[in-house]
Amino acid sequence: MDITKFTSYRDKIVKSCSKVIVGKDDAIELVLTCFICSGHVLLEDVPGTGKTMLLRSFAKTIGSAFKRIQFTPDLLPSDLTGINFYNQHTGQFEFRRGPLFANIILAEEINRATPRTQSSLLEAMEEKQISVDGSTMPLSEPFMVMATQNPIESYGTFPLPEAQTDRFFMRLKLGYMTREQELSVISRASTTDIIESLETVVTPEETRYLKENFRNIKVHDSVAGYMMDIIEGTRKDSSFITGVSTRGAIALYKASQVTAAFAGRDFVLPEDVKKVAPYVLAHRIVSGSNLSADDSVKFIENIISAIPVPLENK
Repeated sequence: MDITKFTSYRDKIVKSCSKVIVGKDDAIELVLTCFICSGHVLLEDVPGTGKTMLLRSFAKTIGSAFKRIQFTPDLLPSDLTGINFYNQHTGQFEFRRGPLFANIILAEEINRATPRTQSSLLEAMEEKQISVDGSTMPLSEPFMVMATQNPIESYGTFPLPEAQTDRFFMRLKLGYMTREQELSVISRASTTDIIESLETVVTPEETRYLKENFRNIKVHDSVAGYMMDIIEGTRKDSSFITGVSTRGAIALYKASQVTAAFAGRDFVLPEDVKKVAPYVLAHRIVSGSNLSADDSVKFIENIISAIPVPLENK
């Protein structure tokens, strides 16, 4: 396995996307980590922080088909999957594909759609296929969904239940730029024009290589045990009703492997686990009260700080 392919791929993607999203290299790398792991992203942030532009630039950079779906209360599952319609000219039913047949999907304000429509998206995320009128059709690869939620508006929304939130690989937050970064953005050319000027910087073969080989990154037993100590810590903490699921443990393992590969190593360090754990685990814990995203991240960080780091890293 050639580890330089991972670092080169990461550098090209981050360099290209950072032309659009200034000062958010870490967030770009985390989205890329989800993509390589075939996971999906839940992005919770206030409006106007660049969520849409981030995914548009990412899709353009990797050369994949992009679709944006604005979720509303009247959105139907067929608006996502597609429908069979009757063609009067041919006298036959034909299938008209919905936006889920793209590679990169932006689900804007997913919590504004009804649970039925949310479920149709989440089924596609989990199974990588859709069912229409009894027929099942596979979705094209690669396939990634980034769903957004506005944390400051709850009127007219249908919050995602915990079982559905758990299907997202990571929960991220972009946040505001620094003063200097924002000054450079407001005085530059149109962001849309910058995205249009972006070129595809990686090939499908490069993407396929990373997706097929990241599982070859070695994880020492002591580091795997360290991950499980963190997972079990969420299950034993009396502050939580339920801790992190097995799906969450698998996600942490994969994310740590890709993080190590992007750092140019073929083995995982505890620092890799620490880096991604808050993003992979925080949205998977359930407390008795309504925890904010920041509070749940702090809970995970406190659990991590209380667990001894293994001395043997290789």
